[in-house]
Amino acid sequence: MTLPELNALPKPTLSEALRKCCGSTAWVEAMTHIFPVPDKGTLLRKADSIWYGLSEPDWREAFTHHPKIGDINSLKEKFASTSAWAAGEQAAVQHSSQAVLEALAEGNTRYEEKFGYIFIVCATGKSAEEMLALLQARLPNEPDEEIKIAMGEQAKITHIRLEKLLAT
Repeated sequence: MTLPELNALPKPTLSEALRKCCGSTAWVEAMTHIFPVPDKGTLLRKADSIWYGLSEPDWREAFTHHPKIGDINSLKEKFASTSAWAAGEQAAVQHSSQAVLEALAEGNTRYEEKFGYIFIVCATGKSAEEMLALLQARLPNEPDEEIKIAMGEQAKITHIRLEKLLAT
């Protein structure tokens, strides 16, 4: 869809489209108020400004709208509305060894137990081995440090998905 088409959407349809980019209710609600936007740069800057102005519960809500890295069944079942995008973002995982997939599953479990939310990483362009290395590197982080990293990764994902929204 083009930016003029996005600008012209009625609020409920616009909210639905934005929710595919970021699952935070507060972010979607705030974003609907910035339309119409003059250009893509403004859209991306406002998306960031709103995202970074939210609270930790809002960030955590957004994280719940992602499948665990490597959980292909979850991609198909729970995340049907964004499964094509998420599958593309995690495409490299589908070609990984069983050992890497098992290590990702174990790491995801440890991460979620420690931080209370799933491991969030902008998977686009990363191999499963790279994501596993990032997961293992981030596990020792303190919770207040890790939430900032995770919210930064969500911002990257949101940008990619906004670009995809405008490309459809």
